[in-house]
Amino acid sequence: MLRGQSEAIVAQLKQAIVGQDKAMRQVLTVFFAGGHCLITGVPGVAKTLLVASLARIMKLSFKRIQFTPDLMPSDITGTEILEEDLTTGRRELKFVRGPVFANIVMADEINRTPPKTQAALLETMQERQVTIGGKTYPLEQPSFVLATQIPFEQEGTYPLPEAQQDRFMFSVRMDYLGEDDEVAVIKSSTSTAETELTPIMEKAELLAYQEMILGVQVPQELVEYVVDLVSASRPESAHAPDYVREYVAWGAGVRASQYIILGAKAGAAMAGRTAVVPEDIHGVVAPVMRHRIGLSFRADLDKVTVEDLIRRLVEAPPARA
Repeated sequence: MLRGQSEAIVAQLKQAIVGQDKAMRQVLTVFFAGGHCLITGVPGVAKTLLVASLARIMKLSFKRIQFTPDLMPSDITGTEILEEDLTTGRRELKFVRGPVFANIVMADEINRTPPKTQAALLETMQERQVTIGGKTYPLEQPSFVLATQIPFEQEGTYPLPEAQQDRFMFSVRMDYLGEDDEVAVIKSSTSTAETELTPIMEKAELLAYQEMILGVQVPQELVEYVVDLVSASRPESAHAPDYVREYVAWGAGVRASQYIILGAKAGAAMAGRTAVVPEDIHGVVAPVMRHRIGLSFRADLDKVTVEDLIRRLVEAPPARA
């Protein structure tokens, strides 16, 4: 059932977005797993369009926040205002909800705002709630944060704190299109043709699928493999390879293992399977781990990337000590 639905959603997305098939499926995996997603790419590769299109297809409320250096935390979460009843003259504080009170919150160019404002998202991402003035306001479910960021540092950008990056289930990369795909984009975007997306999934149906995915079975040996793989990314680990000790400053934490398993479950369900297979694990290792590994200065000198390290870990899995 989920396999047919996911393919129908991808088919709808392809009407609005050319190329980026891998990114589409990875973001969709995050949706069904109930996580948050960090999307990295240069301007003009359809990051915003992808998120907005998913919201329309799934009939979810959508709010876009353009992150800027002067954005304040209250601009995101909301604030309390003093309201006066003109009839009785009574005054009381009223909470005005911010844009995080939506099913899908797009934090556009999140690395353009200072860490104080970035941190305003942490409670909403982890606890699915907002606390203002000692009162807690739960977010309507499902609740997703999809953040975009530019992949290079320049004036006016702030790297995301490690604790905040760790809250994102996947880090998805959207690269430049191939020449044929770029030609197709130019032709469609400069014509009078309009794209109409058909809503496919209701909110309650999405929540039901998220619950169903939790029931997908994972063999014990695959769980142990994931734990060993993630542990090997930590330079202080007893069975970390020599290249990890040389090139890694800090490795992935326990959330990486949790999200690899959860992402593999979602991938298996989207493929129509009731149990996870190794291919499901391998398909989510990179998007889960690429933002959870910090490289050392030596890696920069030797031009070693996070992708290189992840590929070597997957190709030669470490043995349990």
